[in-house]
Amino acid sequence: MKVDALLMAPPAEVRQRATDLVATGVDGLFTFEGPHDVLLPLAAVADLGCDLYTNVAIAFPRSPMHLAHAAWDLAAATGGRFALGLGTQVRAHVERRYGATWSSPVARMEEWIVAIRAIGARWQDGAPLAFEGAHTRHTLMTPAFDPGPLPGGPPPIWLGALGPRMVALAARAADGLLVHPFTSDRHLATVTLPRLHRALAEADRAPEDLTVVGQAIVAATSDPAAQGDLDAAARWMIAFYGSTPAYAPVLEAEDRGHLHPDLRRLSREGRWEEMAAMVDDDLLDAVVLRGELAAVAERIVARYGGVADRVALSTPGGIADADLAALVAAVRTRTGTAP
Repeated sequence: MKVDALLMAPPAEVRQRATDLVATGVDGLFTFEGPHDVLLPLAAVADLGCDLYTNVAIAFPRSPMHLAHAAWDLAAATGGRFALGLGTQVRAHVERRYGATWSSPVARMEEWIVAIRAIGARWQDGAPLAFEGAHTRHTLMTPAFDPGPLPGGPPPIWLGALGPRMVALAARAADGLLVHPFTSDRHLATVTLPRLHRALAEADRAPEDLTVVGQAIVAATSDPAAQGDLDAAARWMIAFYGSTPAYAPVLEAEDRGHLHPDLRRLSREGRWEEMAAMVDDDLLDAVVLRGELAAVAERIVARYGGVADRVALSTPGGIADADLAALVAAVRTRTGTAP
């Protein structure tokens, strides 16, 4: 099982940050749609030799053609070590933050995936570009705009999914599933994995046909004095996710579904500190892999060993580079994987 770290830094610092992260022994780096662009940092670090992926690029504000070009160039720059991770976000962000169209998210995402593949087939094999869907249309590609084939073929498309229809879409149409970081051992084992296995069977695909990236919220440290601050950041993240209707099933799996209405109300009022205070220690322990490094390594392997091909560490409170290196080594020791 490979271990990946979040790459997040201002543009002027991103290359040094990536270099430092690679030195810890992680297998890959990923970006997300936060305070900085999700694609630009990866271009700046494409030559560092590790795997790179977006986790996730919000699909609907970008056309499939934009995404295809960016993914193609990053795949070329990395020598085939890039994967395009896509996600929908939620309606409020797509419409009010990005000013984009939200409708039929599962059907629209499937069109985006199929359209990107059609564009890639044109560039890779010269297939006619003739994609016409309900939400997007791509029928023109002249030689001036064709980047040509990639030695390793088109980059894989991974899909972030939590709900049943999006998980089914990942199993049916994507190359990989990005398990949402807001999960728990119970939700993963009783909801996500059975849902995924049913969808793979219905799509007549074997489990090995789909790369599974298990994400985890991690609050790990070798310094007991730092644990409180890491836990506080993790509580805030749980409260943030728990206020979103699409993520309420995770709370329900932990018998905390009653928290969602109040979290949602408080989020609309901007009362973030009060929201975090609603996350008790039991819920924190259920969702977050926290504590000293050996214990967190055990939790990572217990949750995702034998299930995921890679694990992406979400560290809302940060993690010291030395601790990250020790954590990666501990996971490798427990899974018997080499760097």
